[in-house]
Amino acid sequence: MFVAASTRCLGPVSLFDACSQLTDLEFDKVELWLTTAVDELNPAVIAADPERFQASFREATRLTPVAVDLQEDPDPDVFLNVSRLCKLMRIAQISIPASPLGTPFNTEIDRLRQFVQVAGAEGVRLSIRTEAGHTTADPHTAVELCESVKGLGLTLDPSHYLQLSGDDPIFDRLYPHVFHTHLRDSTPTEYQVTVGLGEVDYSRLVNQLSREKYNRALSIEILPEEGTPDQRQLELRQLELRKLRMLLETLL
Repeated sequence: MFVAASTRCLGPVSLFDACSQLTDLEFDKVELWLTTAVDELNPAVIAADPERFQASFREATRLTPVAVDLQEDPDPDVFLNVSRLCKLMRIAQISIPASPLGTPFNTEIDRLRQFVQVAGAEGVRLSIRTEAGHTTADPHTAVELCESVKGLGLTLDPSHYLQLSGDDPIFDRLYPHVFHTHLRDSTPTEYQVTVGLGEVDYSRLVNQLSREKYNRALSIEILPEEGTPDQRQLELRQLELRKLRMLLETLL
């Protein structure tokens, strides 16, 4: 296992600015967060010319990209280009959202099978995020989706499952399907709190993943405040990133 950080952590800045800040914080691996809400981060634009983006990335930073996280449900053509970009950049992991709650199970199965087939053809793993308001909000359903779609995994965000008992037998079935992680500190009632004041049991998480021979990223995803952060907010967020990186590294 190794520690990485998502470019999402640094707020509404360009991807390359985020990478520069993460380098200053002594990270060496990065997850690229892409969203249609920001022109500079739009996956359709970035993946349309993968060679150009790879060259720009290598010129801008020495960070090793280890994963791509697509914020929105991707268009099939865009997803194909993103998968090709990942192959070119030797990125082995893509995360996408699960469908909203209420989506028929078989409809979700068909959608995910198509995406897994496209990603697999490029040698890339595909996982769906565990999120409230989506089909993976219930860990039982998350496991059923993975068992129904060969090659599909989970991007585990334990913050969404804190209200559940960690002794539930479903968690023994959940961990073998984990392809990626998104980590921050949380409580059962607050999705994000200051590192050290939450109830995420990182030690247990690492131990459970180790039992499954997980050798991938522990990716930090501290969500930024809405709007443009002032200098004080930026410094606090950087402090949180540094604290969580050091905490996770002590467990490895």
